[in-house]
Amino acid sequence: MVRTPLTDEQRDRGRALGQILRAARGSRPAAAVAHEAGISLDTLRKIERGAIAVPAFFTVASLARVLDLDLTTLAANLSEFDRTTPDAAAS
Repeated sequence: MVRTPLTDEQRDRGRALGQILRAARGSRPAAAVAHEAGISLDTLRKIERGAIAVPAFFTVASLARVLDLDLTTLAANLSEFDRTTPDAAAS
């Protein structure tokens, strides 16, 4: 099965998600957050950098739980990002 290439918008949104999660982590060690969320440190780092533009839902949900983020608020923040991105506004 061939994977469909990601769009620029998906990559931008992935970077925005990573920035939100990184900000929520604050000074907590990445290794501790990854361990609590049940993911590898490498996966957390890739998500925070936006290298995994479309992480699995349950991965995001687990990170949100560990970082005390409400999924509805997280989704709203990403929707706000979509509205303030020039390419998204043109669509």
